[in-house]
Amino acid sequence: MLPSSEQCLEQAPKSVFKNPLLYSSIALLVTILVVGWILFSRWLQNRQIDRQVTQERSQKQHDSDRAALEQLGGNELAIQALYANPGIVLRGESAQLCYGVANAKTVTLQPQPNPVWPSHARCVEVAPKKDTVYTLTAEDAAGNKTSQTVEVKVR
Repeated sequence: MLPSSEQCLEQAPKSVFKNPLLYSSIALLVTILVVGWILFSRWLQNRQIDRQVTQERSQKQHDSDRAALEQLGGNELAIQALYANPGIVLRGESAQLCYGVANAKTVTLQPQPNPVWPSHARCVEVAPKKDTVYTLTAEDAAGNKTSQTVEVKVR
């Protein structure tokens, strides 16, 4: 007995390309690959941006530190500030004599009895009886000296 046409159709293997599960699986795989690639490329971009920002921050900090060092005198002996406040006093009153030095080992302020030492910003009180010129002398470890003067007038 010959198989009927219905039986032949049932026994014939179905084509793989007519399977809807195959197309769904391929579409899902392509979608996963595209999304994965997008996530990976964004991660790489963010990593590159983070490196660039870190490098820029580091450069800004370096520039800021260099500027601060230069303002504070770099590596050279310097008197950065010497001033009297007020510059004119009435007899019997006192004034603040303020100074700032960079890279000094010792500091002297003449004439006055108050102790002074190297500092970037320090004030001492002076009470002159007559117009007085104060001399600040700074000396570094190598023996180099620099001096500056300021006058306090008495009325």
